[in-house]
Amino acid sequence: MASKLNLLKEFYSGLPKDSAKLETNGYGFGFLSQLLTDGSRLEYGELTLSGLLHKYKIVNIPQHRMDELLASHIAKECNICLYFNLKDNNMFCFNMDNNHKTNNTIVIPEMDLAIRAIRNQLSELGCEPLIIASGRGYHVWCRLDSAVDNNLLYQFMLRVAAKTMSTIHKNGYDYHNIKFNFYPDTRNYKVVSLRLFGSEHAKNKTFSFILTPDGLLDEAASWEYFATYLRNKTIAESKFKAAYAAITKRP
Repeated sequence: MASKLNLLKEFYSGLPKDSAKLETNGYGFGFLSQLLTDGSRLEYGELTLSGLLHKYKIVNIPQHRMDELLASHIAKECNICLYFNLKDNNMFCFNMDNNHKTNNTIVIPEMDLAIRAIRNQLSELGCEPLIIASGRGYHVWCRLDSAVDNNLLYQFMLRVAAKTMSTIHKNGYDYHNIKFNFYPDTRNYKVVSLRLFGSEHAKNKTFSFILTPDGLLDEAASWEYFATYLRNKTIAESKFKAAYAAITKRP
């Protein structure tokens, strides 16, 4: 298997690498002086007293510094979240979260049903997803072999999410307990970013395990699956456009 750093760089190669959101325990002027080197600049910082990680948006990041940040991400010293391109992207992601008000720390039955429904739907459309556990929900990634206009990606995701919610409703569950966020989102490109595979969640400190139809993989197997998905499951642009045409024709 290729090095973990090279895998991350290749998988997310279509996303901008000159800016990132950093989630870390580090803070203070000394920390920032070490972080902001070689022209990197702090756009904003968000400190927390709740025990969660502090957040910093860094811009003007040179390539060697991004490599260092990704290496720290893999070493679980911080989390790196990347932003999406303004016009088009070669990947999209559904961030599916538990919107339950009384218990927001577990995977609820609605989520279990929803993740199976969205996997089946995307696979039937020829867009097999990479599903990564994230806290109380999942990140559902699809990677394309070339960039597609963000409006097409967004409209596709809206329809997939709507059909998934319909499946939840038809099975007697409340779809309001599931929250969808779309990446890229045509409404707010510059303010939202998404955590990359290969790190630990800020709240529950668990690794970003990959979910297969047979269940969650352990950390080593997740990296192996990640490499296999990158090599064999990247979706041709023509296949995505056929999926888009199919889902927009559905009643």
